[in-house]
Amino acid sequence: MSNSQKDLLYTIALAFFLLTLAITVTIFASYPLFAFAIKHYYLENAVGMKYGTIMKNYAQMMDFLINPFNWHWHLSDFVSSAGGRLHFYDVKKLFLLNFAVFIGTGIIVAKFHKVRAHFNRVFFWIGIVGIILAILMMLNFDEFFVVFHEVLFRNSDWLFDPDKDPIINVLPEEFFTQCFILFFVMFEGLNFWKARTKKA
Repeated sequence: MSNSQKDLLYTIALAFFLLTLAITVTIFASYPLFAFAIKHYYLENAVGMKYGTIMKNYAQMMDFLINPFNWHWHLSDFVSSAGGRLHFYDVKKLFLLNFAVFIGTGIIVAKFHKVRAHFNRVFFWIGIVGIILAILMMLNFDEFFVVFHEVLFRNSDWLFDPDKDPIINVLPEEFFTQCFILFFVMFEGLNFWKARTKKA
């Protein structure tokens, strides 16, 4: 493999590594964000449950989504429809795909991190695209959220009926907005930082 090919492989791997790193951090940071949301958005009153009960069910949901050994969907205090369960299975597959890409590209980045990265300017343009998406999100989060789901999912199971999938009552739009903001801040910061890195 020539140095130019190594540079290209490194650049592509690093781009996906930064993307999946930002996603991974956001996934795990959602725990404290959700803990804040319970009190700040009065979610206890919304579902008539105590803070600890809501947090326990969120932890069960997240364990299902991120644990590759847990394929049994179960929430102690919320019922779920067939469509709702199918949507969470789809989300789990995306989460596991993200973790797999994160680990795989991380290995490549670690292996080639001393290679001259001639294509660092690519990260500047990735950052610009990220800014455009962030602006679109801020202008109309509802529409952005719908398009986001339509791109990632090929069915309408993500359109929850609160009566059939009451878990949605403790997952307010503001919580998802905070998660997206965290992701974009981290993703943009990583890409612009890399764009400024001088070539070896």
